[in-house]
Amino acid sequence: MVRAKFKGPVLQRRAQVDGSTTDQRLLDSRGPTDWVHADPWRVLRIQAEFVEGFGALAELGPAIAVFGSARTAPDHPSYELAERVGRRLVEEGFAVITGGGPGAMEAANKGASEAGGLSVGLGIELPYEDQLNDWVDVGVNFRYFFARKTMFVKYSQGFLVLPGGFGTFDELFEALTLVQTQKVTRFPIVLMGVDYWSGLIDWLRGTVLADGKIGERDLGMLTLTDDVDEAVSLMTAARAASAAGPEPVTDRGDPS
Repeated sequence: MVRAKFKGPVLQRRAQVDGSTTDQRLLDSRGPTDWVHADPWRVLRIQAEFVEGFGALAELGPAIAVFGSARTAPDHPSYELAERVGRRLVEEGFAVITGGGPGAMEAANKGASEAGGLSVGLGIELPYEDQLNDWVDVGVNFRYFFARKTMFVKYSQGFLVLPGGFGTFDELFEALTLVQTQKVTRFPIVLMGVDYWSGLIDWLRGTVLADGKIGERDLGMLTLTDDVDEAVSLMTAARAASAAGPEPVTDRGDPS
């Protein structure tokens, strides 16, 4: 059985389990409970999610977020690709952060954990995914997507995006917007799976760029490859550049 412990909403497994405990319980006054559903209470709950996330990840070190479909089966080529990605990132000194779910996320966590690295999962409350996968060493479960998204961007130095659906698209395009508007700098975004993503790139170039909605420079924010070593080398290069100093701000124009 895998050694595991919850510390509040934070899940710790294997070597990440600590020996401390936190006993903080809110006493039930048995009064009316309507106040729990009011917006001021939601603000406190949102604040708590940020505090828990920052506390769990503050000492994470260099990390890369790996995204991909929860529906990727273990016998699918993308599953094996995600395992290799997780393994290679750890070999280059990165922690691996995923959404903590099944499929490609599980595979990346597995590759990272088996390689002896730190495997992180940032879960989200969904009607059809009820737990973090077994390869997550440090996990945080969120109620709110926006709090979870902040953790991905704040604690990752780049995104590796495998074939996925709407959730994967959401993370991809949010990252592109943040890079385009220079909210984050030296932040590589790599699409893994040439056959899967080529249609999107063709549409961006043939329709969105052709109609003047983005610039040629914006397309340069994306790298498309099937080569794991190439993808990881872009992450290590960005880490080295970041260590050299901040990137100068340049005008990219209107993101719309």
